[in-house]
Amino acid sequence: MFLENTVNPEAQFGWIEVICGSMFSGKTEELIRRLRRAQFAKQKVEIFKPIVDTRYNEENVVSHDKNEISSTPVPAAANIRILADTCDVVGIDEAQFFDDEIVSVCNDLANKGIRVIVAGLDMDFKGKPFGPMPALMATAEYVTKVHAVCAKTGNLAHYSHRKSEGEHLVMLGESEAYEPLSRAAFYKEKNK
Repeated sequence: MFLENTVNPEAQFGWIEVICGSMFSGKTEELIRRLRRAQFAKQKVEIFKPIVDTRYNEENVVSHDKNEISSTPVPAAANIRILADTCDVVGIDEAQFFDDEIVSVCNDLANKGIRVIVAGLDMDFKGKPFGPMPALMATAEYVTKVHAVCAKTGNLAHYSHRKSEGEHLVMLGESEAYEPLSRAAFYKEKNK
């Protein structure tokens, strides 16, 4: 991602970058890539994830490709504000699982001059906007939408289809429970 240099460095603030898309689209992989580059540049980086996300590792942020980076699991968005106050860059994975306060936390950090990089699902398994993600996308300076490959058609996929029954919004799972689908395949499954 190319970020233009600030024209007036005295007026520089932080900013928010959102990486969104369906499951299996590479959101966490892209988050890790950006955070590693910041670490390589000797910036002070802190990474957070919701405490409920224990799929691959209880502490580290881990992509489906098993790429991982050390993180701090937190129970609520307010904890990030306290723990990230002295950072240059803050990474947040699985933002859709946080409460709505994540939006003000990210904006507060950016207003203090911190680069905030957030990754999360933009839609839930029903194809509806997911939690605080729409508000994060609206207030972010940069939004990157990544796509998976449809498990049925091979086209670009941007829906996370839940293969199992159940109406609970949050159900942790991997390929046994979810598959990425294109719009056509998703609506075909939904109307069965």
